[in-house]
Amino acid sequence: MTDSPAPDAATDPLAFAPVKTAARHDGWTPARQRDFIAQLARIGVVGAAAKAVGMSAKSAYALRKRAGEGSGFAAAWAGALDIGRARALSLAIDRALNGEATPVFYRGRQIGERRRYDNRLLLAALRAIDPAARTAPADLGGGFGG
Repeated sequence: MTDSPAPDAATDPLAFAPVKTAARHDGWTPARQRDFIAQLARIGVVGAAAKAVGMSAKSAYALRKRAGEGSGFAAAWAGALDIGRARALSLAIDRALNGEATPVFYRGRQIGERRRYDNRLLLAALRAIDPAARTAPADLGGGFGG
């Protein structure tokens, strides 16, 4: 990886000034920090994003702690997680509404596909969109006419 210039904060919501670290080829270089934030926005999971750039989740959390909560790195981290969560929610809604295709074979040839819909996934996605839906109303008006 090569060190590339930092993106402009006005055009990129995930732009930040990299955390200054000791110069190590296997450490958190500025390019690796930017790649980590990009992967975090794409994947939405810290451990997977860290692994994607060849680092551990533990070292990523340590870097964020070293940078401080008010740092640009911490803000980019939070923004990337928001983007990743929104992407995951979008994928969950798409899968819940459109189903998941499973091929159907007969005598070794694919003759069609079966769509499987997951209502639990849809309900979970709806709850994520509307946090108020997580709590049941106190009175559902169970009586008739009165």
